[in-house]
Amino acid sequence: MSFQQPVTHIQGVSLLSIIEEFGSPVYVYDANKIIQQIQSLKNAFDGTDNTIKFAAKALTNVQVLKLMKQNGVGVDVVSFNEGKMAELAGFLPEDIMLTPSNVSRAELQAAVETGYQLNLDSIPAIETFGQLYGPTKKVAVRINPGVMAGGNYKISTGHSQSKFGIAIQQLPELLTIVDRYKININGLHVHTGSEITDVGVFMQVADILLSTANQFDQLEFIDFGGGFKVAYKENDRVTDIDLLGKSLVKKFNDFCLRYGKKLKLYLEPGKFLVSEAGYFLTTVTVVKPTPTITFIGVDSGLNHLIRPMMYDAYHHIMNISTTQAETATYNVVGNICETDTLGAERILPITKVGDILSFYNAGAYGFTMASNYNARVRPAEVLVENGKARLIRRRENLDDLLRTQIL
Repeated sequence: MSFQQPVTHIQGVSLLSIIEEFGSPVYVYDANKIIQQIQSLKNAFDGTDNTIKFAAKALTNVQVLKLMKQNGVGVDVVSFNEGKMAELAGFLPEDIMLTPSNVSRAELQAAVETGYQLNLDSIPAIETFGQLYGPTKKVAVRINPGVMAGGNYKISTGHSQSKFGIAIQQLPELLTIVDRYKININGLHVHTGSEITDVGVFMQVADILLSTANQFDQLEFIDFGGGFKVAYKENDRVTDIDLLGKSLVKKFNDFCLRYGKKLKLYLEPGKFLVSEAGYFLTTVTVVKPTPTITFIGVDSGLNHLIRPMMYDAYHHIMNISTTQAETATYNVVGNICETDTLGAERILPITKVGDILSFYNAGAYGFTMASNYNARVRPAEVLVENGKARLIRRRENLDDLLRTQIL
């Protein structure tokens, strides 16, 4: 991805023409970039029986899920409803892995009865599963390795204070419950966090997970999660996918030889597959000078792109309406009645009302974390595929906001 020159076209399609046709603001996804990311993972992990399972929570649009399936990617979901969306995209229930957090008994049962591969992350959930199904159904277990890793504390999920997974120190208790109910544990899973750049961290976690795997004799797969870092700005550190693939494949294959059985290796990328494929286009509504800073106000806010305020995430911003060289420093802010700074102290071409600002890395956790805060509607989503832009989700309207209210 180029951060020096603005991306104005995707597959020959003008971004300005997309906003003219589908309105502002709008999410735009490049199918070619998604396919490119899929292929890079497949190449890196060649040499073992591996399956890429897209972490659907990053971008749950059914048309994107269909694109994943068409390119040989599986799916990991975190709720029963996400599972039903995956089915609408053509995934068979047995190809859907559900990794919920603090799941209710009813949702657990619905997943099992539908035929999903369940992946549980707590001792109480495993005990409930054992009471309900004993050895008659298969289930996987999410392990918390007690390793702090990731872009920041809010997106790190494998440390000792995280709500996710069964702590590695609780392994004896887990084994006791598994033995009590004769539970068929067919998979182990770990996801340490997001935006991990250090391959050594992945390998450290792999050692913990593979050591744990020796305690289970009916395994069919081991899921090493995701968290691979992509670039958000020029010279940004990223995960060395080729090095990770080479190192992990060797370690995994060696383990399978010792285990005495060839297992499947699962990966669970979310952002890695879709983040760089997405652009969020907004229109400048106000240019507001003050004694200390000049604000650019746009027709969106944290209700459509919450990551900057929630995670202090950086999204590169480009003005795609102008080619002039003269620049100024701006704070780009939204139209929400909250502090919703989308980008602080950004150097942009001299910007005027009506210009279009493009936010990069908007393919992951843009729409899926969007809300109707301030009674604002959620934008449309557009997929550019085979050189054509097509609507894959229409823009909401007032009727949508009122649809579930009792008037």
